[in-house]
Amino acid sequence: QVQLVESGGGLVQAGGSLRLSCAGSGRTFSTYEMGWYRQAPGKEREFVAAISWNGGSTYYADSVKGRFTISRDNAKFTVYLQMNSLKLDDTAIYHCYAGPSAVRYWGQGTQVTVSS
Repeated sequence: QVQLVESGGGLVQAGGSLRLSCAGSGRTFSTYEMGWYRQAPGKEREFVAAISWNGGSTYYADSVKGRFTISRDNAKFTVYLQMNSLKLDDTAIYHCYAGPSAVRYWGQGTQVTVSS
């Protein structure tokens, strides 16, 4: 069974930091692009960040550029999202994914809440 399991979410004050992790199991994700989307209450899901299979390329939404850093450890089938200088607008459920859009696996999500 293919699974992606996120962890690391929680409640943090504005300006603080969190590190999300997403661990894959059930197949080899090391050849897949991996990344993160988020969805806030009442809003559409939005792209946050992505990383190529070997970590050589990274992509960020403008809203998080300079504050968030995506990385991966293929030996552990895990992708990370380091989130610094968090803002109230970063409050959302964060979902990781693996694979191209045609065949994409998703995690259940982890809640990130930023308080003032």
